[in-house]
Amino acid sequence: MGNKILKNLEDKDHPSLGPTLYGLKLWGMWQPKRGFISFIYNLVHISAIIFVFSQYVELWIIRSDLEAALRNLSITMLSSVCVVKAGTFVLWQKHWKYIFDYVSSLENNEINKNETVTCKTIKEYIAYSRKVTYVYWCLVTATVFGVIIAPVASFISSTNGEQMNNNCSKGYPEIMSSWVPFDKTRGIGYLAMILEQTLICFYGGGIVANYDSNAVVLMSFFFGQLKLLKLNCERAFEESSGVDSHEYINEIRKCHEHHSNLVKYSKILNSLLSPVMFLYVIICSLMICASAVQLTTSGTSSMQQIRITEYLLALIAQLFIYCWHSNEVSLMSLSVDEGVYASAWWCQNTRVKRNVLLLMGKVRRNIIFTAGPFTSLSVPTFIAVLKGSYSYYTLLSKKEN
Repeated sequence: MGNKILKNLEDKDHPSLGPTLYGLKLWGMWQPKRGFISFIYNLVHISAIIFVFSQYVELWIIRSDLEAALRNLSITMLSSVCVVKAGTFVLWQKHWKYIFDYVSSLENNEINKNETVTCKTIKEYIAYSRKVTYVYWCLVTATVFGVIIAPVASFISSTNGEQMNNNCSKGYPEIMSSWVPFDKTRGIGYLAMILEQTLICFYGGGIVANYDSNAVVLMSFFFGQLKLLKLNCERAFEESSGVDSHEYINEIRKCHEHHSNLVKYSKILNSLLSPVMFLYVIICSLMICASAVQLTTSGTSSMQQIRITEYLLALIAQLFIYCWHSNEVSLMSLSVDEGVYASAWWCQNTRVKRNVLLLMGKVRRNIIFTAGPFTSLSVPTFIAVLKGSYSYYTLLSKKEN
């Protein structure tokens, strides 16, 4: 049953992007056709932005209560990133389409050649991207349900009857902290707030899951294509001199064009991801710090600790997948020239050797994705963010003491 559902997500026209394009369409970010449905989706996106503003209003109201403010902040910051991801994707549809068309057309052309090494390489990175996508979707789904269920479970798990009565007198638990222009602690107002916040949780989870998995799939594509380019450079020349040098020059030209296109479209992808990731890297440091403070605050129940721990792990995983895959693309881009050097360039004539030298200089270009103009998405950046979050946490802990 599960395999059948996953198979239905595949798209022959988009070998790598089938499941992610389906998810992006389902959550209204990818809108290739404008119409009434896209209008409804855009209304949903605008409603989500309004909800985020209500979270900031509530944060201002409860600013004197540190524990409540941190709880609000940890969710509100992530909500802000969600609406930025959705908004930028919708606004920059044209540029995303350039990338999607290039990725799919290149893969289809290479698959149609039915060349063993090429098809094997493409299948490998597609299989890897599928595993990461589905595991990440499961992680986000578990986090969403954890955020929804944990407050109620924590409320019910209060074994002390007096504590339960005190909780009831203050109002029933809410999934996330947001302002509404009516009484949200009782009756219809409470039910309306819970319904709204539940829908927002599913909306935000879908945005995060599909946006991030789409970015990972595209990074895996660039990694796989750079690996394929390296193999093609290695196989470009044969030791036997029976082949005309013009054919070798033509192979060099193909490798050069392949690399130029990868650099071009990786720049477009980076221009789309970089502003969002710049915001996320800054916010992620604050969110990890806020979650750590909540986790170590005295009086936090076991259910709340479980929820915060799961949320904290999801934050770290979300940043890690970007930094790891960007780092892998960077390392592979710097190793492409090794394929040129490993080829039988030494047995060619002077003209071919000159072109080989130019190709080697061309392909040794670092392709890495950035978080704004200040830092790159890499493993060292991931470690630096964790260290920074820990520094903020120790600072807050000292102030509390």
